[in-house]
Amino acid sequence: MQAQKSETHSYKVEEPLVLECGKTLRDLRVQYTTWGQLNGEKSNVFWIFHALTANSDPSDWWENLFSEGSPIHPDKDFIVCANIIGSCYGSTEPKNYDFPTLTIRDIVEPLKQLKNHLGIAKIRLGIGGSMGGQQLLEWAVQEPDVFETIVPIATNAKHSAWGIAFNEAQRMALQADSEKGLDAARAIAMLSYRHYNTYVETQTDRDGRRDEFSASSYQRYQGEKLRKRFSPFSYYTLSKAMDSQDVGRHYGGLEQALGRIQSRTIAIGLDTDILFPVAEQEFIANHTPNSSFHIISSLYGHDGFLLETSQINEILKKELK
Repeated sequence: MQAQKSETHSYKVEEPLVLECGKTLRDLRVQYTTWGQLNGEKSNVFWIFHALTANSDPSDWWENLFSEGSPIHPDKDFIVCANIIGSCYGSTEPKNYDFPTLTIRDIVEPLKQLKNHLGIAKIRLGIGGSMGGQQLLEWAVQEPDVFETIVPIATNAKHSAWGIAFNEAQRMALQADSEKGLDAARAIAMLSYRHYNTYVETQTDRDGRRDEFSASSYQRYQGEKLRKRFSPFSYYTLSKAMDSQDVGRHYGGLEQALGRIQSRTIAIGLDTDILFPVAEQEFIANHTPNSSFHIISSLYGHDGFLLETSQINEILKKELK
């Protein structure tokens, strides 16, 4: 994504946000990044939704998705990515664990207002993985005619008890240790983001050692790396928001909610994803009227949605001809 220079902006949400929990947030700010130029018809908008610990700049974490020849590229498209409220990368963020409970529905509302602020009526394509995919689905259910095409990847329409349990274990680690809690939380998360075979292939020691195992140092490295760049309060708040995912909450059930979506839906799962198993993306495809379902192969479990960009691009090229 080097041909076009990205621009980072800050948007002040004009209206107070009444949360699903009943509390109100005021003076919200949303940091967002854009690439490319809107065409005269404003018909070339691609909206990217980021996952739990990412920011509004996909060139930091999804750059290869926009390689030369990709169906999405800032040389011809206007790309928008907004940092969600509750995150710590420029948008309104929590300063402690007492921040009001956010839901995915709450998080989507400022994005809708940002779209209106930018003068955008229709979005040609929305794409997001994991928690980003949750936001995309929620928005597509709420406003069925906004997106021409949606690409939910490694995500779900309702968060599973399995996923909630993983997140709760991470929050327990955060609350147990104010200094190193985020390290431990991330180490727990890595076990759900990757796969048994990921660790076997990349972290197995073959030198007969009795201690200081590669898998051990890898977990500590990942925990420390996140602690240096992310807020434990944001991690706590956003993991709870992820748990809230249920697009059917206000529409009589999941099937009824997904049935509202008018967008063409390209649902993509990863064969080794244990956190968002492929059955969850297949469920989305089965209950969305104009949909297709694809499974890509990856050694890297759930994190494959960030790494297997060549396979994702091949699917998009085929589907978006």
